[in-house]
Amino acid sequence: MKKGGGMLFANLYPNFNKGRILKKEMLENLRDYPRSFIDICFKKYSDGIIAGADIAVGEDELTIGTGMIKHNGTMYMLEDEYRLPYHATGAEAIIKVRFTEKAEHSDFVSYGTEILLSQDMQVKRDECELGRFKLKEGARLRSEYQDFADLATEYNTVNIIHAQYAGVEKSTLHPYILRYFATDILKHNCSNPYDIVFAMQCMNQPAVDRELILYYIVNRLEIPYTQYSNEQMHKYLGRIVEEVKRGHRVKPGARHGGPQRVIVD
Repeated sequence: MKKGGGMLFANLYPNFNKGRILKKEMLENLRDYPRSFIDICFKKYSDGIIAGADIAVGEDELTIGTGMIKHNGTMYMLEDEYRLPYHATGAEAIIKVRFTEKAEHSDFVSYGTEILLSQDMQVKRDECELGRFKLKEGARLRSEYQDFADLATEYNTVNIIHAQYAGVEKSTLHPYILRYFATDILKHNCSNPYDIVFAMQCMNQPAVDRELILYYIVNRLEIPYTQYSNEQMHKYLGRIVEEVKRGHRVKPGARHGGPQRVIVD
């Protein structure tokens, strides 16, 4: 017996048959269904990049790929690639999406954005970071990485570690970073079950929950739990990669390749 008001689960599809009168409800269905579908799917997600918005580097311009971003509970779609000119300044710059005020027109209500390069390193409440870089004069900007640590290289490299990627309730690390980590771990024949399970999670999920990353790091490295920043999480994941490659535990602050002192009892 049905209790309560309102409609239960349903799928309404308007019939646009010849001879039928076009009703307002039919058009409202077309307007609301895809928007409602997206809102329900990502209701519990934090603000940030939902999908896409990848950065490709050209000789004098960046190409921001198509994608979807959530901000203040509203979904924003980039349906065409966007080209953003850049040049070498030697100073750090952030690729930002800035959200503009809601505008009401006769036919639409619009929530707009602008994409810009900014040397203001503070990401404000009405902004979302896609990436950052610091390009020296005469150097070439790149978005290909030599190894996992190279993701954090200071100069001439697009850095997506600080990018705000949406996750369940909290933003998380960019999936590219986690897939890179997982690939590094698995190709070195890792035997640690923590590493294998986490790496497979990184490969199978479009975005990995921030809390899962944190608990993996603190349990794997036996360090205190706290809300580590994206930069700190990348650093600790890098330490795990080094351990797997070398086959032994890397101590914090250890210098690789230097002289070792052996004490014989």
